[in-house]
Amino acid sequence: MKFGFQLARYAVPQLPQRLADLAQRLEASVFDSFWLMDHLFQIEALGPVEEDMLEAYTTLGFLAGVTRKIQLGAMVTSVTFRHPGLLIKMAATLDVLSGGRSWLGLGAGWFEREHRGLGIPFPNVSERFERLEETLQILQHSGRPHYGKYYRLEEPLFRPLRKPPVLIGGMGEKRTLRLVARYAQAGNFYQAAGLAEITHKLAVLRRHCSEVGRDYGEIEKTTLGVFTPGQKRPFLEELRALQSIGIGTAVVGVLEPWNAAAVGELIEVLKYFRDTYSGP
Repeated sequence: MKFGFQLARYAVPQLPQRLADLAQRLEASVFDSFWLMDHLFQIEALGPVEEDMLEAYTTLGFLAGVTRKIQLGAMVTSVTFRHPGLLIKMAATLDVLSGGRSWLGLGAGWFEREHRGLGIPFPNVSERFERLEETLQILQHSGRPHYGKYYRLEEPLFRPLRKPPVLIGGMGEKRTLRLVARYAQAGNFYQAAGLAEITHKLAVLRRHCSEVGRDYGEIEKTTLGVFTPGQKRPFLEELRALQSIGIGTAVVGVLEPWNAAAVGELIEVLKYFRDTYSGP
């Protein structure tokens, strides 16, 4: 099993140096990837809405400059934030400057307050999913003109472009998982949903893959969870169960990411898991 770290909070003194130090610490440990939450306001489950929040892709560019091997991505970007032509150009830039280490994480978006607060249109859920699929189509056929329902790209010149792998976040059975089957290299599931629910969603994804002629095995299955210090045993049991149903990457955050002891405990727990249950 691979491991990723997700960062969702930035309210800390001396942020640039602390952020660089954190990225380098993660890279030198068991982590294969470093993910940033892509929000414009802090989400209310984690802190006050006015808490410091950095723009994700500027921050990923910074991280690319202070690391050498860890993979980088946003988990996940709402397609409502940026026009797809600009978003794909940004993703391509990150991929080039990181030496091919980037992922493009995408979702339909959900946090209405940040849209309204910054004057960004927030269409209904059906339109958001239609825009997500159009963005995926533009990426899939990059280089070709696109004349869609919402976007018109006459000269989609994204060069240089390696086409970073796409991760789609969400567990909706009718739309999200169908898009994963059709377009994505990875899908992300919420660890808090529990083993039974994730197992069910994987079966739905397998069915969608069969319907579109996609090899289910070539899609990376990932989860997003939170580690609570002092909860080593139940966390290890969860990871073992997730691994047993085919989860290949566990992305984990801690509620206090600038607490060196909490991050250190997470690193030790994941190292123990990898050494004990995953092999070399």
